[in-house]
Amino acid sequence: MVSPAHPRIVDGKPSKNPRYLQNRPDLEDPRATYLAQTGARLYRRLAADSPAPFPVGSVLMGRRLNPPDTGVRPLCVFGPIHYQEVPEAFMDLIASLTGKSPSTTGAGSEGALTKGPFNALPPIYDLNAALASYVLTGLPVFSTAAGWVGPHHRVDHDISLLVPEIWCRMTPPERVPAYLISEGHLERCTDFDFNGRRVLASRLGWRITARFVQTFCGRVLGNPSSVFDEEFLQPEKQDLAVFADGVDNIVAAMRAAAENYFNDGSIATACPPLRALLHIMRDGTWEGRDSGDPAFRALFTRESLLASDWYRARLEAQRTVDAHLWTEQARYLEKFLARPNYADVAARLDVRGRLAQAEDAAAATRTPAYFERLKGTIGAEPAIAAALAKSPA
Repeated sequence: MVSPAHPRIVDGKPSKNPRYLQNRPDLEDPRATYLAQTGARLYRRLAADSPAPFPVGSVLMGRRLNPPDTGVRPLCVFGPIHYQEVPEAFMDLIASLTGKSPSTTGAGSEGALTKGPFNALPPIYDLNAALASYVLTGLPVFSTAAGWVGPHHRVDHDISLLVPEIWCRMTPPERVPAYLISEGHLERCTDFDFNGRRVLASRLGWRITARFVQTFCGRVLGNPSSVFDEEFLQPEKQDLAVFADGVDNIVAAMRAAAENYFNDGSIATACPPLRALLHIMRDGTWEGRDSGDPAFRALFTRESLLASDWYRARLEAQRTVDAHLWTEQARYLEKFLARPNYADVAARLDVRGRLAQAEDAAAATRTPAYFERLKGTIGAEPAIAAALAKSPA
């Protein structure tokens, strides 16, 4: 049994890990929650009875990093904050590489996409849906360093705690990667040669510069440059050999993670951008192109997705899934009405009215207007819809 209302028991005692012990702040301090929502309504000039949505504006992932240790390769190549475009972000997500934690001895790939028991379906289905979601929303992916920045600077979770304070003091236009790049707040990490081998540092994306520190960190810290010095922003200047080995560690983990999708045959089910990405991760190229090729990058644009056959197939699959759902619900209600002992319950619950609604909804899925309504959603996995179509009536 797993109960979210009780702490996890480890060695017969409640866990001391705070992530399993935190109370819900909205229940523990409802007044603060009410004031936050009311303040948002007042600021936005919303009616008192209207909802105050808090849309996601950025993805701010934390990553655990570590210096080289006995039996553990370095993973301390990231600066305090990095921005990754969709291809590089998904290489990272697919590999799910983590550094050594102070409380564990493990390091390497972890997470739901690298462990089977979390999901009975092939992980490629989740990746297809996640990729469509990121491309459709255009949400920028930023990551923050935890543990170490380079082999000489231990930061624990300080940066992860600082970044929300920085982000809430940035205006929405200031959080847009194109703006940050154009103003010199972000610099691209580039590949380089070291000891006769190519180090694929471009996989790290973009990182913040001294200009970012002075402009935005200065809104929280009195003298941010004294904290975020040059070696802090450019970890390779602490130890280039460790930096190169750390990047090689990442590239190797990405290659190993991608290989799984070829070994189990699920590469055939990957949507075209994801299929190309997995080839880049495993082979370094896709159809003779590297990750910087414009043809490869174009696969990950919203315009390309909306115009693609594979996205249309996802919408058709969603229509099939919805039609199946409403048809099954209508059949269930028909069976319920056929049971004479439940006539009084059926009348009280207006089951005939619900049946009419289900039949109308099922019919609506077959109209062109319904398909148009699905545009902009992530759709559904075509393989699942195909399995539903083959299922017995």
